[in-house]
Amino acid sequence: MNVELRHLRALAAIGDHRSITAAAQALHLTQPALSRTLDQLERRVGVRLVERTTRHVALTEPGHRLWEHSHRILTSLDSALAEAAAPQPIRLTFAWAALGRFTIPFLREWRAGHPDVVVRIRQADDPEAALRRGEADIAVLRTEPTGADLGHAALIEEPRIAAVADDHPLAARAALTLDDLAGECVAVCETAATTSADLWPSGARPRTVDVPGVVEWLTAIATGTAVGVTAAGTSHHHPQPGITYLPLSDAEPIVVHLAWLEGAEHPCTEAFTASARRHLAARA
Repeated sequence: MNVELRHLRALAAIGDHRSITAAAQALHLTQPALSRTLDQLERRVGVRLVERTTRHVALTEPGHRLWEHSHRILTSLDSALAEAAAPQPIRLTFAWAALGRFTIPFLREWRAGHPDVVVRIRQADDPEAALRRGEADIAVLRTEPTGADLGHAALIEEPRIAAVADDHPLAARAALTLDDLAGECVAVCETAATTSADLWPSGARPRTVDVPGVVEWLTAIATGTAVGVTAAGTSHHHPQPGITYLPLSDAEPIVVHLAWLEGAEHPCTEAFTASARRHLAARA
């Protein structure tokens, strides 16, 4: 029928005001222009929608039904346009830990400065894959991103720490070294791993056991099956009964990155990254 939004707006206004003159004023149209629009709508629909005399204007039965539909259609359209124009949330993903002890202070600071841009956090076994699938806008990575399609920015060097069972003989120490763990079995996560046997010198490497995820890693350590080496952020995001986290004095730190998919960045990616850098630089 080639009915346009202007036709529906015209009928909605006429039905609301029961007057061509008042409806034209509400739509900022001339009365003849509104009458022509109504005539077009009636010709395209094929029925009389409005009864007009010199004294009154009234909707016909089909006109009343279409008037109700017109309001629903126009309201739905306005809501959709408002939603599209509103700032979209930033979907932030990570494998084990977000920004460690900085996470909550930084997100509160971001919210104070950008109250209209919500940050939604979601854990993912493979944050890089989540970016490429369009399931996340920004990822916290503790390994350098792979692939030219990912942009990234280094934020901070994060210390490594050791994790042992509370009743392990090493748990009473103030700090550990890699050599202290060389005779232990070290749990290594199969996804987003930041630690492998290569962290130790050749010839002094511990035995390792692969675990599928953070829950299994924590369980293996808490039960005394293995020990672990991880980023400091893990102790913040995963405090676990039965596990003691200790500083690891001679291990190389981990570089924490923010990463995003090139060409599909959230409009606030640059501002979010800059804010994170400032926040961590001031508090690290």
